[in-house]
Amino acid sequence: MAAQSDFAIRIPENTLSVDESFNYSQRGQWLRAAVLGANDGLVSVASLMMGVGAVKHDVKAMILTGFAGLVAGACSMAIGEYVSVSSQLDIEVSQIKREKRMGANDEESVHEELPKPMQAAAASALAFMFGAIVPLLAASFIVDHKVRLSVVVAAVTVALVVFGWIGAFLGGTPVVKSCLRVLVGGWLAMAITFGLTRLIGSSGL
Repeated sequence: MAAQSDFAIRIPENTLSVDESFNYSQRGQWLRAAVLGANDGLVSVASLMMGVGAVKHDVKAMILTGFAGLVAGACSMAIGEYVSVSSQLDIEVSQIKREKRMGANDEESVHEELPKPMQAAAASALAFMFGAIVPLLAASFIVDHKVRLSVVVAAVTVALVVFGWIGAFLGGTPVVKSCLRVLVGGWLAMAITFGLTRLIGSSGL
């Protein structure tokens, strides 16, 4: 009787979870624009308002300054992002044309990966406005000057932590590192703006 040989086919197990196997770089384009816009709107408008608050106690002056910063910043972010991504698109299209002449590219997959200037511009502008609204709302209904400044700092602090967490979650990066980075940066921007404006204002310029 012929000897029987037992054998088993081993099927490799996929040890990566859904989250681990997800390509987070696919989110890079719009995530970068959105996170940059939100943080810039939050920090720049809050810093402007803190700077004005360093020399003026009038709530109207702070709100008008913050609103002007919101509009100007959103427009600037949108235009800057559009120009930047358009330049990147031109470079990539030129490269694709060179590769196409050599027959070395997959046209369909390349088309899906091309940067989209309008998408990046819209994401950046909307995110900037969303971030800028936080300090505006925080200061709008408070009459006392010192309390108003404290509330703005507190609201911006919470928003910076939230934005840092969202960016880390969507990008699959360490949460604590992301939150600390945006938090310390935001505090420094507000402190420097407040201090320098206070110094210039006290000198009588």
